[in-house]
Amino acid sequence: MLSLRRTPQSEPVPGTVPNSAGGHAFAVDDWARLDRFLVLGSEGGSYYASPRALTAGNAAAVQRCIAEDGLRAVAAIVAVSEAGRAPKQDPAIFALALAAASADLATRRAALSALPRVCRTGTHLFQFAGAVEATRGWGRSLRRAVGTWYCAAPVEALAFQAVKYRARQGWTHRDLLRLAHPETDEPARKALFDWICRGRMAEAVPEIVHAFTKVQASDVDGAVAAALIRSHNLPWEALPTELMRSRAVNEALIERMPVGALVRQLGRLTAAGALAPFSEGTERVRAVLSDRERILRARLHPMALLLALKTYASGRGQRGQLAWEPVAATVEALNAAFYTAFAAVEPTGKRLVLALDVSGSMGCSTVAGSALTAREAAAAMALVTAATEEHWQVLGFSGGLTPLPIGPSMRLDQAVAATANLPFDATDCSLPMRWALKQEVKADAFVVYTDSETWVGPLHPVQALREYREKTGIPAKLVVVGLVSNGFSIADPDDPGMLDVVGFDTAAPAVIADFIRS
Repeated sequence: MLSLRRTPQSEPVPGTVPNSAGGHAFAVDDWARLDRFLVLGSEGGSYYASPRALTAGNAAAVQRCIAEDGLRAVAAIVAVSEAGRAPKQDPAIFALALAAASADLATRRAALSALPRVCRTGTHLFQFAGAVEATRGWGRSLRRAVGTWYCAAPVEALAFQAVKYRARQGWTHRDLLRLAHPETDEPARKALFDWICRGRMAEAVPEIVHAFTKVQASDVDGAVAAALIRSHNLPWEALPTELMRSRAVNEALIERMPVGALVRQLGRLTAAGALAPFSEGTERVRAVLSDRERILRARLHPMALLLALKTYASGRGQRGQLAWEPVAATVEALNAAFYTAFAAVEPTGKRLVLALDVSGSMGCSTVAGSALTAREAAAAMALVTAATEEHWQVLGFSGGLTPLPIGPSMRLDQAVAATANLPFDATDCSLPMRWALKQEVKADAFVVYTDSETWVGPLHPVQALREYREKTGIPAKLVVVGLVSNGFSIADPDDPGMLDVVGFDTAAPAVIADFIRS
């Protein structure tokens, strides 16, 4: 006989659909899935769905949003991109290309008008060119939009892009300029276009181009290159490979390197001797990573810092043979910067159960195509909330449940590593609520970090929450932090006490706190 109060997760309850694991969960709507895709992407797939299948599903959801309300979809893409809410720009660029190929004229115009707001670097523009070429032809409006990208940017900034991002994704600036044919009366911009397309060096070409040609000469040594870096702000991508081993060059780069590039290069800079205990370079890195305004202005995503911390503390690159001795001060600076990169969160003062799904699917899924598993991301996200709250308990669950002795007093990479040693098992997302009821734990909210691929257990998570509410008299809330861009959630969209948010969205901790507090 069907029970609506205690239904095994292998069977449906009203409003649920089959998930990829053989259980049942609630389907998130297309707009929620658009947000998930823009933040999390689908490159890593999930344990139950391949990257190709997830990408196809997400692309279909994005296209439905564009068809339903193209202007709203473009606004969502721009909002995620400009606020730096996503670890990577790739999903936003892909979605913008789909909008630029819409059958609706207003949507196409909005997408192409948003091009410089989403594609802020040469690499972004090259990615967009590849994506949009696969969905539409190079018509007049597309050529005009690309031409505007080259004509609207300040010429010095454009020259910087030209020497920094010379070729990516099978595209060059020469390719795009020849397609777009932008026209300009500015002597410096005209000379820059001529240098890019024909290699001709006119006097009016911006100074950074002259510096670039000098540093590319075969007889330039580290001291000369370091002087050119300091005088013309040359990026490391503009330097020949052999100069990157020079300590003088690396010390000069540290002084001017953008914060995102600096974080990615910490291992190499340490191996080159530019970062060492008590060195001037290390002090500069500490100053940069403690500068909240600079981190937020650079749109440096917390996941970039977490990945940098994980890699740097290990003393070895993920690829190749590069190795280094980590500098303790740099490790601690990365740890602190991770929390800084999230939006400021006001504590709720509530009693929170932070429940981490540590099942097999979470250990095999990756976040935004990175080396970070969904299981590790869950630990990091939970620590952000724990760092701002006074009353919390962290749990790990799969087929069973284990209280976890982790919290913000631990270094982030150590807490993340601790979850990797937990046993893999099947997924039962009802366990946190059932545990709290059995242990007579008084909780105001359960925050569950999961991929929602739950499939075992005697009752659905929503039924477990409602049973907890009934038996304790506490109107407990449920927040589901989704860490894979699939179409499922254990949160009932019709229950005002349940909320689904996107994991590793920089706005997520503040959204969670506001919901719990309300």
